[in-house]
Amino acid sequence: MKAQLVEKFRAAYGRVPEICAYAPGRIEFIGNHTDYNGGTVLGAALDRGVWVALAGRADARRQWISDQRPGRVMSDAKEGSKRSGLESWVNYPLGVLAALPEFGVASPAGFDFLAMSNLPSGAGLSSSAAIELSSALAFLEMAGSRPSRETVVKIGRHAENHFVGVPCGILDQGVSGFGQKNKLVWIDCRGPVFATVPLPAAVHFWIFNTHTKHALVDGLYAARHRECITAARALGVGLLVETSSTALAAAQANLAPESARRARHVVEEIARVALARTALEAGDLAAVGQLLTASHRSSQLLFENSTEELDFLVDALVASQEVFGARLTGGGFGGAVMALTSAAFGEAEAHVVAAAYRKKFGATPEILHAQTGDGAALI
Repeated sequence: MKAQLVEKFRAAYGRVPEICAYAPGRIEFIGNHTDYNGGTVLGAALDRGVWVALAGRADARRQWISDQRPGRVMSDAKEGSKRSGLESWVNYPLGVLAALPEFGVASPAGFDFLAMSNLPSGAGLSSSAAIELSSALAFLEMAGSRPSRETVVKIGRHAENHFVGVPCGILDQGVSGFGQKNKLVWIDCRGPVFATVPLPAAVHFWIFNTHTKHALVDGLYAARHRECITAARALGVGLLVETSSTALAAAQANLAPESARRARHVVEEIARVALARTALEAGDLAAVGQLLTASHRSSQLLFENSTEELDFLVDALVASQEVFGARLTGGGFGGAVMALTSAAFGEAEAHVVAAAYRKKFGATPEILHAQTGDGAALI
C-alpha cells in the first residue's frame, strides 16, 4: 500500500512524500459507550485503515487531498478554523495540529498532505481515529518529535474532543494505536491502561455495514454522554464506573427513568467486558458470543442507540449455528453490525443474511470479512 500511496502523492503534487504513516480502523468488540464513563473496553485493530503522506513546503501554504473526497483543500498555517461540507474531513488532521502545542510540540507550517483509505465509510470502524493517528505520527515526525505511543493516542483523542467536537473516550484512538494482529486491545479508560488479549485462532469477524446513519448522530452521541454524566451525578459519583448494580438498584426510585436505563447499560456493559476477557482467555467462544449479543440487546433496549436495521441484522445472524454472537459496533444510531463466527461461516452464509436484509429494507448491506492487524506506525 505504501507504493500506491507514494504514487498518488506524486500524481497530485509532482514529487515524492518525505513522511508516510498508517493507522488502522478498529472494531469495537465489546464495551459500548463505557470509555467516557471510565470503564473498560475491548477492541480489535483491523488490517484496513488510513495512510497519510506528507512533504514540507518552503511557504506557509497547506494543501490537503483525500482519495475519499473530490478536489483539494487549501489553507495556511495561520488559518485554523473548522471546515464544513465536503471539506469537513480536514477537521481531523487540523484538530491534530491544534492539539500539538498542548503536548509541547510546535505545529509544522506549510506542507502538502494526502490521505488514502480502504475503510468503508460510515461503518462505525473509526476512520476518524485512523486519520487522526496517522496524521499525528506524520506531523510529529516532521516536527522532529517521537513521543510515546500513549501520547500519540492522547493527541488523537484531544483532536476529536476539542476540535472536531465529539466527546468520545479513548477507545477508538487506543485500539488504533495499540492494536496487534491476532489480539484484542483491552483498555482501562481511567488510566488509561492498555493491554492485549490473545484472540482464539478459530474465530472470524464479519462486518455488515448498513450505510444508514441517523442525521443527528453527533448530537445523539453527545446527548448520551450528557445523560451518563447526569446519571453519575444523581448517583453521587464522578463517573458511572464508580457505581455498581447494587447501588443503582437502591437508587432507582431517585433516578429519572431515562437516566436509570443509561446507567444500567453502562454498569452492566462494564461487567460484560470483564466476563468477555475471562471467557476469551479460557477459549470459551460460546460464552463470548452470548456476551456480545447481550451487549447488543442492552444497546437496543437500555441505551437506545441501535436502529431497526441493526436489530434485524443481529437477529438474522444469531439464528445461524456458526455465529457465536453479534452486536452493533461503534457509537450506534446506524452504521454496522459485527458478527463473531466460526470458520464455517463464509461468503454464502453472509449473502443469505444480506439477502434477507435486502428483502426487508430494499438495500444491500456491505459485507466485510475483517482481519485483525497491527497498530499505528510510520511506514
